[in-house]
Amino acid sequence: MELLAKSDEAILQAVNPLMDNLMEGSTEIDYEKHTRDFSSRIKSQMSPSMLEEICKDYQSRWGIFQKREFVALFRRETSVAVIWKQYCSKTPDEYVAEAVFIEENGRLVIDHAFVF
Repeated sequence: MELLAKSDEAILQAVNPLMDNLMEGSTEIDYEKHTRDFSSRIKSQMSPSMLEEICKDYQSRWGIFQKREFVALFRRETSVAVIWKQYCSKTPDEYVAEAVFIEENGRLVIDHAFVF
C-alpha cells in the first residue's frame, strides 16, 4: 500500500478530503455524497434509508458535525486508521470520529467509519 510509506502529514492530506466529504454527506443526508469514497464492502452495507435513519437520530441528539481535530494515525499492513476528536453543534461534548482507509482498485477509499 503506497499510503503506508508516506508521512503522517501526507496521509492526512490524502484522507481528510474523503472524511470531509463523508461528514458533509452525512450532515446533508445525501447518500451518494456520503458513500462516494466508500469501499465496495462498506457501501454494500449502507442503504439510503439506513443513512437517513442514522443521520436523523444523531442530528436530533448532537446536531450537525462541526470541527474535527486530528488525534492519532495507525499504520496497518493493508490499511491506515485515523482518529479525530469530533465536535457537534448541539452539545459541548467531544466525540470520537474514526475511519479506516484502504486502497481498492488503485483508489484510496474508506472501509470503515464511525462516530461515537
